Amino acid sequence: MTEYDKARSSEGGSAETDVKTVDLARLVAALGHRSIVLVGIMGCGKSTVGKRLAHRLGLEFIDADTEIERAANMSVAEIFAEHGEPYFRSGEERVIARLLREGPQVLATGGGAFMSEATRSEIAEHGLSIWLKVDFDTVMARVRRRSTRPLLQNPDPEGTMRKLIADREPVYAKAALTVTSRDVPHEAVVDQIIATLAEHLFNREATSAAQTSMS
Repeated sequence: MTEYDKARSSEGGSAETDVKTVDLARLVAALGHRSIVLVGIMGCGKSTVGKRLAHRLGLEFIDADTEIERAANMSVAEIFAEHGEPYFRSGEERVIARLLREGPQVLATGGGAFMSEATRSEIAEHGLSIWLKVDFDTVMARVRRRSTRPLLQNPDPEGTMRKLIADREPVYAKAALTVTSRDVPHEAVVDQIIATLAEHLFNREATSAAQTSMS
């Protein structure tokens, strides 16, 4: 049983208590050259949580949308307005593929990025995907604070969001790991991500070691 497993087995242990047992240097080493790739619907907290996660792990944080804007010298909203969504998605695929070869890092992707089969394949090969799952009410409360979401610039943003969630969640569920992005302090979500990563990576290390000893 790992130190992490022992912490999880204690009754009433909080995510904060569990995460204190995680060796962060070992966790980053277990990643190798892979990036931690955050996926999920707009407003789920990928950028906000991602920055804090990167800081905790001593990794660089990259926002894919920011990199796309830099490459195009236009905002995401301007790209959508002037060239349309298919043009944006094509550029998004290319930028994410390039970024994934620069790991390890924490990479926050746009809400529609993981819908691309090509991007999912690139992430599977060069990263470790984490779906930040969020409920409808929480995400709507968050996105209302920003008026720059191109897909919500219509008379029925709530209806649009419900359809986006219904269409995209089955694809987001293909991510390697899932963490619920609750309406709690961001550091609590970071704790949950680190604990989930540790369980996944350290268990895989243990399995690999056991298989090696048997061969």
